Amino acid sequence: MTVLRNLALAAAVSLCSALLPPHRANAFELTGAWATSADQCAKVFTRKGRANRVSFTNFSGVYGGGFIAESDRLKGKLENCLIKSRKEDGQTINLVVACASGIMLSNVQFFLKVIDDNTISREFPGMEGMDVKYHRCQI
Repeated sequence: MTVLRNLALAAAVSLCSALLPPHRANAFELTGAWATSADQCAKVFTRKGRANRVSFTNFSGVYGGGFIAESDRLKGKLENCLIKSRKEDGQTINLVVACASGIMLSNVQFFLKVIDDNTISREFPGMEGMDVKYHRCQI
């Protein structure tokens, strides 16, 4: 009888744990369009095509530029990067990406500091005071 009770208890625990969402640390949601100036979002990004996908305007660089983050990619106006690794440590995100421009392939490391849900700063280690702020665009 005890074996049967323990088996039923184990089955109930397994069923409950299967129904609960997996526990994972809250990772920062980087996905979206990011511009260097929040008021210039409409001049940097546009929606195009049947899928209504976010892309860059023709003269996005004139207004500060930015990037588009997808689940496994970062896209700039002239480059397309595949995220090879991502590590979060508190408010810092360290990305290693493989980028392809029109003429060259390269690996690039990004150090991003989360300021708030809609603002990040790209930092350049070893270059004190040099950073670029990006603001999430609601396109």
